[in-house]
Order: sequence, then structure tokens, then C-alpha cells
Amino acid sequence: MVISTSRDLDRRPPGPALPLAEEPDALTIGRRIRHLRTERGMTLDDLAAAIGKAPSQVSLLENGKREPTIARLQAVARALGAGVEDLLDPRPPSRRDALELELERTQRGPLFDALGIRPVRVGRSLPTDALEAILALREELERLHSERALTPEEARRANTELRQEMRAHDNWFPDLEIVARRLLDGVGHRGGPLPQRQAADLAAHLGFEIHYVPDLPHSTRSVIDRRHHRVYLPSNGIRGRSDARSGLLQALASHVLDHAEPRDYAELLRQRVEANYLCAALLLPERDAVRQLRAAKEQRAISIEDLRDAFAVSYETAAHRFTNLATKHLGIQVHFMKVHESGVIHKAYENDGVRFPTDALGTVEGQYVCKNWTARVVFDVPDRLAPYYQYTDTATGTYWCTSHVSDTADGLFSVSVGVPYAQVKWFLGRETTARATSRCPDESCCRRPPAPLARRWAGLAFPSARPHASMLAAMPQGAMPGVDQTEVYEFLDRHAPAVEPARGG
Repeated sequence: MVISTSRDLDRRPPGPALPLAEEPDALTIGRRIRHLRTERGMTLDDLAAAIGKAPSQVSLLENGKREPTIARLQAVARALGAGVEDLLDPRPPSRRDALELELERTQRGPLFDALGIRPVRVGRSLPTDALEAILALREELERLHSERALTPEEARRANTELRQEMRAHDNWFPDLEIVARRLLDGVGHRGGPLPQRQAADLAAHLGFEIHYVPDLPHSTRSVIDRRHHRVYLPSNGIRGRSDARSGLLQALASHVLDHAEPRDYAELLRQRVEANYLCAALLLPERDAVRQLRAAKEQRAISIEDLRDAFAVSYETAAHRFTNLATKHLGIQVHFMKVHESGVIHKAYENDGVRFPTDALGTVEGQYVCKNWTARVVFDVPDRLAPYYQYTDTATGTYWCTSHVSDTADGLFSVSVGVPYAQVKWFLGRETTARATSRCPDESCCRRPPAPLARRWAGLAFPSARPHASMLAAMPQGAMPGVDQTEVYEFLDRHAPAVEPARGG
């Protein structure tokens, strides 16, 4: 994961592709009339007089702003000494005319309206290279819109590439660890859990005031006002979180890492992963967390619950942080999963050889995990407070997992951490007798109904599937995807101080 705010631009060949219309439109007809008129040395007034119309009407005709009748076309053709078929030829008279026609169509289309761009006058005074540049920009904008509209494919590709990068680095990124260490040193943190007071000190250290408000825009977790140096958080707690520090630290992390409007889904995903990583590195500082984990390994008593309790964080945060540190500092390969109660995988990471379910492109997110894996079995365990441990025999070996279920606004989720059988000797819970066998991706494992049941119901049931919205929806549009920008700006207006701060030179 490279921390950088630079934006590389795609190098594209100059000049847009200009498709030819199958049938002439008013613009093309008008351009052919103008071309033939100037070729004959006639002025606008000359042609107007020849067909018995006002020059203004001929101008509307040439600019494609008036649909010509057959009678009008016949009159114009006679005046120009040409056939009607010459006026109805769908091909632009020249390359220059093709460029002008394409720009005219673009300016009359929805793209310019949506962007609020005022049209330019398309005439001979507009240089050809300017025409080509404008149309090339148009083509790039349409490509980006099309790419965002294909977010299901884009999301799967981006998730797969990012997970591969995380695996290559064992999910440990020293640049982010250094940033976290400097921030903690800046507020005088001396080790151990980060208190709420020092989290607030960190905001002040970065030049921000914290404001807890009851009317935070519904589409946001936090809002940073860079003009007035404020960070807004919900007064009723971060939605879906019991730890108020997390929302604040994630907001500050995005500021520290200089995150800007994401260009695409891949950058959006990377920004979230970076912010989450830095937040966890602040809540569980590397030096202190590694010290505890090494001591636990020496005692053969590693526990995600103990890590969670020692640093007063959520189970998911502790599990994420363990994956950051386990391989680099403990020499333990590991896998992590966050699974919805429906069985759909929302997050996954591995460097221990476990085989996650994937689609044909290698995508894990959105796939259904085997019903025999710990991440699914844990939903049926009556005791939700005690940790659940299980061994699972799979096609790639035996893995031990510990799993915990959390109740969120979006339903129940299990968070699981697992290791290969050879590594379980370092963990609490290794003595469990719970064991299951998974033959997935063999459909006979858990996806194919038993034969007697299938015989009773085959061809007699037609269920209506519930689409998984996060995998089907296009990437939301706007400066920050998924955020109602108008709502955010109105919110900032309401909460802005009455007196504007003085601006430095």
C-alpha cells in the first residue's frame, strides 16, 4: 500500500473517435449546406435571396436549429446547383466539420448540462487543436462515467487487487506505522491504550476543534470542515459503534493521509483501508500491542479477546490489528473473515493458504462461505458472549478458528480469525473438541440439497432472490461517493461560526 496523493493521468492517443451517423440529422444537413454555399462563393444573404427567405432563417438551417422540409431542401439544392442527395449525405464534408459537429452534439447533450458547463461558440475562430482537446476531455469524462457505472465489476477487481497487495506485505505497512507513532508522540502518549482524552488532544494537535452534533448528515460518519478547522461527530455516538474514538480517529486519519476525492472505486477502497489501518495503529500502538502478543505467544495463550480488552477496542478492530502484526512480529500466518448472517463474505484476508470461495475472477467479497466453517457455525451457538473455537478440515488442510458475533444496524456479523493447524499451539482455545469438515467448493458439501429433499421439491419451488445491494449498485456519484453533498454543505452552513477566521497569507 503506497501512501501518495499524486494522481497519474492516463496517457491517451490524441483526438477522439468520430462516429458517422447512419442517417443525416439537422446538424449534418446544415453543415453540408454551409460547406456547399461557401464552396460556391455565396454569402448567407445570397442564398437567402435565392430561396426567398430571410438570412436569419438560413442561419438557423445551417446551424441545425431548424429541421428542413423536403420543399426547403429542394429549393436550397437548386440554388446551390447540387442534388438533394448531396445535402442528405450523412458524412461530414471534412475532418474539421466532423469535429465541429461532434462538439455541437456534445454541448447539446446531457453531459454538459450535468456538469454545468456553458457552451462555447463553434465557429472558424475556434482552433482545431482546441476542438480536439475539448472532445478528448469529453471522451475521458464519458469513460469515467461508464467505469463508475460498471462498479460491480470494478469493485470486484479492486478488492481482488488490494487483497493481493495486502497479502504480499503480510498486511503490515511500515509507512502507516510510522505515521501513527509520530502522531502518538505528538500528543505525549506514553504507551498502552489510547485514552479518549488523548484522542481529543490529537484533534487539537492537528488544529481541529471537535463538535458533537445531533444533526450530522445521515449519509456520513463524520464531517471535517477545513475552512473552520472543525471535525463534526454525532452526539449520540458513532452509528454502529460503541467506541467514540474510532469515528474521530478515522476522520483525522483521512485528513493526515491527505485523502481527496477518489477517482474510482479502487481509490475509494484504498482510502478506507488506509484510514482503518491508521485508526487501528493509533488505538493499538505497534510497540505495545506487539509486546503483549509476544508475551502471550511465550505463554501459548494468544487471544483476540484479551487483545480487545487490553486496549478497550471492538473485537473487529482487535482482529484486524492482529492480522497486521501476526506475520511480521510473531511469524504466524493467518486469515480473517467478516461474514453476514446470510453467509455472504464482506471482508476477507489470508496469507496462510486457506481457500476462500471465489468467483471466476478470483473475487471473494460477495461469495457465500461454507456452512461448515466457523464463520457460519458460530451463528447457531447459543452463548454469544463466550468465544467460539472450531477446527475445520478443508481441501487445503486443517484450520483452527476463533469467531465472535456482533449485532449491528445492518444485521448480525461474525468476525473470525484463523490459523493453520501447525500454528494453533500458540492460541487459547486450541483444546476445543468442535470439529467440522468442509468439501467446498464441491457442491455436495452444503450447497446441494439432500437427494430425498430434492426429489420432493424439484420443479415445485420458485424462490425470489434478494439481491446483495452492495455488489449490484453502481458507485454513487458526487464529490465523495455515497455522500449527499447538498446535505453536507447545508449542515456546514448551519454550524459555521458567525465570525470567519482570519486567513493566513
